Amino acid sequence: MPSTTLSPGLEFHELPDDFAKAILSDPFTHTLWESISPIARNEWICWVTSGKQAETRAIRIEKGLSKMRDGMKRPCCWPGCPHRNPKNAK
Repeated sequence: MPSTTLSPGLEFHELPDDFAKAILSDPFTHTLWESISPIARNEWICWVTSGKQAETRAIRIEKGLSKMRDGMKRPCCWPGCPHRNPKNAK
């Protein structure tokens, strides 16, 4: 997964094509995406891409869009991107 380090120990992920296409397909989620912080975007990306199977990833994209349509700015009930803590980074 390509990423960029913007500050020491804090890694920001690139938006994958499949997730980007899904976000762009819905004007509301696209507007929300543009309004959330880079860290919130990072958490959505990491949540989607952390699924080990293609089916899990597809389900997470659809659930993520649904949650964003409901106004959620970060994935719920997920401990967060492990890359936010340098101790957990791979």
